[in-house]
Amino acid sequence: MARDTEARSLTCAKPDVRTPAVTALLFALAFAARADEMAPVLPGALEGRPAPHDTSPIQRLLDAAAPGATVEVPPGKYEGDLVLDRPVRLVGRGRPLLLGSRAGSVVRVRAPNVTIEGLDIDGREGGDLGKDSAGVHTSAPGTVVRSCRIRGSLFGVYVREANGVVVEDCEIRGIPGKAPGEKGSGIHIWNTVGFRFSRNVIVDVRDGFYIQSSSRGLVAGNRASDLRYGIHYMFSDDNVFEDNVFENGAAGSALMYSKRITFRRNQFLRNRGFASVGLLFKTCDDVVAEGNLLADNARGVFFEDSYRNVFRGNVVASSDTAIFLFAGCGQNRITGNSFVGNLTPLTLVGRQTDTVFDGNYWSENREPDLDGDGRTDRPYRLGNVFDHFRGNLLAADLFAQSFAAGAIGVAEETFPVLRQQMSMDNAPLARPPHLPDVPRAKPQARTAHLPAVAASSVTFLLGTALLVLGRRLPAA
Repeated sequence: MARDTEARSLTCAKPDVRTPAVTALLFALAFAARADEMAPVLPGALEGRPAPHDTSPIQRLLDAAAPGATVEVPPGKYEGDLVLDRPVRLVGRGRPLLLGSRAGSVVRVRAPNVTIEGLDIDGREGGDLGKDSAGVHTSAPGTVVRSCRIRGSLFGVYVREANGVVVEDCEIRGIPGKAPGEKGSGIHIWNTVGFRFSRNVIVDVRDGFYIQSSSRGLVAGNRASDLRYGIHYMFSDDNVFEDNVFENGAAGSALMYSKRITFRRNQFLRNRGFASVGLLFKTCDDVVAEGNLLADNARGVFFEDSYRNVFRGNVVASSDTAIFLFAGCGQNRITGNSFVGNLTPLTLVGRQTDTVFDGNYWSENREPDLDGDGRTDRPYRLGNVFDHFRGNLLAADLFAQSFAAGAIGVAEETFPVLRQQMSMDNAPLARPPHLPDVPRAKPQARTAHLPAVAASSVTFLLGTALLVLGRRLPAA
């Protein structure tokens, strides 16, 4: 039932029949098709003590340790899994390597206030997704995982109802060659209050951070790359993300059904694909995003069914669409940002929006600042007639950077012919504020077969004619 509900909620509202907004519909359908992947994930059966033939020789040291003791592991390789069922510190000296049995999680924490530090952990590409097998799996409060290197595990660190957990200064590398659906996330957390993930490096996993039903946490100074989502996030309130880098995602970062999230000084880079976006908010309210860099994404930032959010002081650059906004959002403010080198400033799905655009810098704004107050003398309209075509005709994307596209835009400014519902920035900045080093967009191949170009051209011209004709026909 939950998955059916989400699949329905991810379908966009019915557009005006004369302007079908094909691109927006396909984008929404792509998310609906992924509803099974995006639905809440419940944990599997809790793994217990490993079988004797799968047990690490380190287990004897742990079983003999008194609560609160420090168990030191000397250099070497240790094959098998282990369970920590009393509060101890497990510390590696000279980076010992724990080789998992391939039967389940390599390290299983079942007692509170356990610390694991200075270990290399190899899952050897084994385990069971249905049992949430991980390099480190904890179901106990106060767990600390520090300065560990985890590789070859389905999940890197799995946190299950373990309040006050800390994961810091770790390196997590997934299983190369596996599809995202066949492996887990770098750090996966469920039903937890109060957590801190800091200065971790996560590569080649399903999602960098999967955060569900977990609140009052801090995610700071991490780098996650070469994955599906940098952040996959739902039903989690009052969390803070600072100084992280999320890059090379198949679909970017997706945040859903949550409130009061804060983003400061993060980077969302090079998220490319059919349904890719740098930062997506689906049914998220009272979010503050400030000082972030979103560059070289298919879509910079995406808002659907989200209210009272503040997006300020960010840089959105070198993306196909800077802002993708559904009209079903309300009371959002987009102020003091810099939008630089994007093909389209805004794609609005629906008739109109009450989202406020004020005091942003738009690199395509050609209006002068004659009075020298730092603002252009006229408001900036977010989009032109060609952007209108791009939102409604797939073939128009082929011409997005052509001379013809620019000519159409200039002509429409001089002789407007279509009734468009455009948003306005009423006080745009004439000059950009200080900009960070913005990554350049990766060059895209521009070659195509002549028959395909000819067919697309015909489709584009026919679509344009239908749009103009549709404007002239009376409403049914």
